[in-house]
Amino acid sequence: MNTADFSLRHIGPREADQKQMLQTVGVDSMEQLIHETIPDGIRLKSDLDLDEPMSEQEYLLHIYNLSKKNKVFKTYIGLGYHPTIMPAVIQRNILENPGWYTAYTPYQAEIAQGRLEALLNFQTMITDLTGMEIANASLLDESTAAAEAMSLLYSVRERDQKKAGIHKFFISENILPQTLSLLQTRATPIGIELVIGKEENFDFNENFFGAILQYPGKHGQVTDIKSFIEKANASRIKVAVAADIMSLIKLEAPGEFGADVVVGTTQRFGIPMGYGGPHAAYFATKEAYKRDIPGRIIGVTKDANGNRALRMALQTREQHIKRDKATSNICTAQVLLAVMAGMYTVYHGPKGLEFIANNIHNKAVILSNEIQKLGFEQTNTSFFDTLHIKADAKTIKAEAENKKMNFYYPNDNEVVISINEPTTLAELNKIVGIFAKSVNKASNKIVAISEENSIENQLRRQSAFLQEPIFNSHHSETELMRYIKYLERKDLALNHSMISLGSCTMKLNAASEMLPLSWFKWGKIHPFAPIEQTKGYQIVLKELEDQLTEITGFAGTSLQPNSGAQGEFAGLMVIRAYHESRGDHHRNICIIPSSAHGTNPASAVMAGMKVIVTKSTEEGNIDVDDLKEKAELHKDNLSALMVTYPSTHGVYEASIKDITKIIHDNGGQVYMDGANMNAQVGLTNPGNIGADVCHLNLHKTFAIPHGGGGPGVGPICVAKQLVPFLPGNPLIKIGGENAISAISAAPFGSSLACIISYGYIKMLGASGLKRSTEVAILNANYIKRRLKGAYETLYSGELGRAAHEMIIDCRPFKVNGIEVVDIAKRLMDYGFHAPTVSFPVAGTMMIEPTESESKQEMDRFCDAMISIRHEIDSASKEDDNNILKNAPHTMSMITNDEWLLPYTRQQAAFPLDYVRDNKFWPSVRRVDDAYGDRNLICTCAPIEAYMEA
Repeated sequence: MNTADFSLRHIGPREADQKQMLQTVGVDSMEQLIHETIPDGIRLKSDLDLDEPMSEQEYLLHIYNLSKKNKVFKTYIGLGYHPTIMPAVIQRNILENPGWYTAYTPYQAEIAQGRLEALLNFQTMITDLTGMEIANASLLDESTAAAEAMSLLYSVRERDQKKAGIHKFFISENILPQTLSLLQTRATPIGIELVIGKEENFDFNENFFGAILQYPGKHGQVTDIKSFIEKANASRIKVAVAADIMSLIKLEAPGEFGADVVVGTTQRFGIPMGYGGPHAAYFATKEAYKRDIPGRIIGVTKDANGNRALRMALQTREQHIKRDKATSNICTAQVLLAVMAGMYTVYHGPKGLEFIANNIHNKAVILSNEIQKLGFEQTNTSFFDTLHIKADAKTIKAEAENKKMNFYYPNDNEVVISINEPTTLAELNKIVGIFAKSVNKASNKIVAISEENSIENQLRRQSAFLQEPIFNSHHSETELMRYIKYLERKDLALNHSMISLGSCTMKLNAASEMLPLSWFKWGKIHPFAPIEQTKGYQIVLKELEDQLTEITGFAGTSLQPNSGAQGEFAGLMVIRAYHESRGDHHRNICIIPSSAHGTNPASAVMAGMKVIVTKSTEEGNIDVDDLKEKAELHKDNLSALMVTYPSTHGVYEASIKDITKIIHDNGGQVYMDGANMNAQVGLTNPGNIGADVCHLNLHKTFAIPHGGGGPGVGPICVAKQLVPFLPGNPLIKIGGENAISAISAAPFGSSLACIISYGYIKMLGASGLKRSTEVAILNANYIKRRLKGAYETLYSGELGRAAHEMIIDCRPFKVNGIEVVDIAKRLMDYGFHAPTVSFPVAGTMMIEPTESESKQEMDRFCDAMISIRHEIDSASKEDDNNILKNAPHTMSMITNDEWLLPYTRQQAAFPLDYVRDNKFWPSVRRVDDAYGDRNLICTCAPIEAYMEA
């Protein structure tokens, strides 16, 4: 075996295994299988034009040398991003731990209790610091969260406001520039009129439904949001506040003043800047709006024994239920980053956070005093950490960069400096020296940090926070390390067994791809640092764009969207801009197949489009006749088709080129959802199929970890005619010639995570990428064949093959009283996470093994599924006291002195011999979803606080 060949480490089945699997599937070669799976008319005629693959050692040296091209200056730019100190115990035990970063979205709550508890801690932290009643489990970034706040306030307008068509939204001129850009992006398509102005001049008239304030403002001034909110409430104007999370230790919580929504980022809580992300934003609001909150909420419920359990609450809010009625397309959370930020709070506790916040504030006050002594005007009268100084920006910038320091320069006469957690006394003296030199004066040396306060009395924090035991218990490293491990043991992740989720592509996240994320020359770069200081990042990001452009067969790529949902929205907004550039402002019809993921129609509505749904055939394919009829009916107004390929049903539809031609013939553009790109790479591509734009889920096809349910990165790749409209940024020049406004806060989105996909492609190369796709298809068809006779496969291609995933039908088992959810819970007893349940067809399971799983692991999974099938045969509708209905079985059940169930403990806990070797114990019994929604608790309150009598 060539030990330097990364593809042999990434791809699970050995060559000998692949030959056996091909025989089982019933073909003589891999090429025969691919020929029988993918229509010849869309196959690529040549290999991808990519660099030769690197070994892992070569890649790590390569990425290390690139990191040295980044200049890591001391950064005081602010604007929502700050240098931080990540506790080493969190870095080693969470960020670098596959037990945390390879876990999936906690849809199967019984095997995700650790992650759910960590997210509940996060939500509690947010509600405490913001003074709000409910918070979600995080969002993508602060600017996206602000846009979601605007959409929520628009959605919950009072009835007479909706009837009167009230659609004006006030934005304080103190808002962060990247947030303003994103608000502009999101407002126009849904008919919101933005009015930007000074808070003190706002007249609170009845034509406004909402407003947003920055707290503190973009240049650091802490304005009197209390008075503003009081006047707004009296005028029936709902107010969102974008608040710096660290400042809320010192500033009174906006919820105490009557704010309706509070948003921001938790990046300051120990998360590296990473040239823009990923970071966990937060979103907190009033309980009255709980069914309108975007993203996810973690709630407390009880299990089958009445014990406290956690789960994702109010799941009917999600897009697969509401579809085009959803007000948001975001269905994910930045889980790994939220877990880390929450654990930062657990580690430091309220007293530790007060120490950090006081230290930051005191340094800022002392710096302000010393700079004013030099004769400069510092205009902020009330501030937390940021100084706004009247000075010759050009002179200061030259000297600051000479001293390897970055400030923010709004114009030629202003300098803004934001103090942060790592700022030292020596650095403060260096900053004072820079200003002194610019006016040829000597500076006094700061020798100590004294306690001072520049915050106005009425805005100083009076309310208590973080009084819960969890934030006052784990302040030594030993205690936190053990708490993290305690939670980790409750979660099933890829480091335990295969997670065969259809559409989610839970493949290997190789250690060599992940290692650079901990390197400071990648982590400590501010997203608005001067471009000449980021040459390492520029090389990586440009080459990744080029790699993805080549792989998709398109002409250009934007890495800015920081989730698949944002990629969908970005792709549609680019199509919208293209039509408008041609004078076709009226083109607003988006055709979407009935089988599409629920985020598709939600994204279309957000982009100002009207959704028209097309039928599916009995075989699960798009009904081409129905599509053609609707495309021709709406040809004058047709904007786009949204299509997933291979289909959501796991089939390469032979008619795909006919479908894209129909749309083009009727004036539309084709958006391809990249969720299933793992079945295309190296064999076909969206450009070849006839699409015009696609988004990619880098956390699926390109190896970024799901991180417990995070969105990864969702770049868009576009055809030549759409390149001019790729998204821009208000602070860094990027995007096309006619760029749409921002899609996410940072110019390149979650840049740090992009390094993972860059490494994945560099180490696999064209040959490895193609082989990965082939083996993904082989693995799916192998499982399909192994399960034949036990489970019926719902859809197949014309020659009976599955794509990279397959759907098995569990509906026939209802005659035995067994639902698909019972199979999902029973799989936990066998040590497996369930495949995707009831999507895209209710009562089914969608299985995707990925290329990374070995034949041995797939055989264990198939053995488990076949064993469960025999258990189903023994079940009956008349008696639900059976092994499936009682699943999962916990250690507490198995070790209890009393056992009254009609099967043995061994059958319950150790149904097959392999389970004994690596038993995973669910920490709770089956959770009660309905109870949790009826008694919604989303913070760390004990279950006794709300249990029914």
